[in-house]
Amino acid sequence: MLAAEYAEAVHETIRRIESTQMEAIDRAAELVARALAGGGAFWVYQLGHGGERELTNRAGGLMATRVFSFGFHVESPIAESLKNRPRAGAATDADLETVRLAVKRSEMRAGDALMLASVSGKNRDPIELTLAAQSIGAKVIGITSLEYTAQVESLHPSGKKLCDVADVVIDNCAPFGDGCVDVPGYDHRALPISGVTQVTIGWMICGGVIEKLQAMGKPAHVYMSQNRPGGADYNAQVLKEYNKLGY
Repeated sequence: MLAAEYAEAVHETIRRIESTQMEAIDRAAELVARALAGGGAFWVYQLGHGGERELTNRAGGLMATRVFSFGFHVESPIAESLKNRPRAGAATDADLETVRLAVKRSEMRAGDALMLASVSGKNRDPIELTLAAQSIGAKVIGITSLEYTAQVESLHPSGKKLCDVADVVIDNCAPFGDGCVDVPGYDHRALPISGVTQVTIGWMICGGVIEKLQAMGKPAHVYMSQNRPGGADYNAQVLKEYNKLGY
């Protein structure tokens, strides 16, 4: 059964992460804990298809984990005959400019920690966001597949990949192409695995952060389930404490 094969692939990949990535995960947790203990923030940007939302506002999760997102829209309709006219000045990379502007206009500051992911490691936005965050003094944790990224070319003008620029690099251990199950009749593997591994790595880092903040004498504020008796009242009270302390 494909379901069983996928489950086994998940087990094997998580075990590989345990055996090869624990040192990097610990360094990432230390980076985040020191950021929070020092008055900084912990941001998460795009872990696959919505994995960053999994790590925020969840029972048992850190209140300090905050999603970093941005968008930019210009409405300037024009006649078809006038489209693609030459611009004044040098050509621009609008997508990269948007990333840089987002960092400048955001609440991100020096001393903050940012976690993001790119399975292939080649895409422009996460690389540019890493560079922009570092330019203001933030530290970046990059989650990627080292097997995948070794077989592709960067799309960023620097020629660098996520693993070349992040302060801490964690291998999500996804295979090239991300699919992990061979299915007869298909030329490529089916069922991607990076979503599972990236979220797992994210929670492992959060666990390390809780442990390290406790050791620093600054216990992290952690959500209780809203659906258990007293959960909503508990979260409201603890959220007030978090807003005063920031961790």
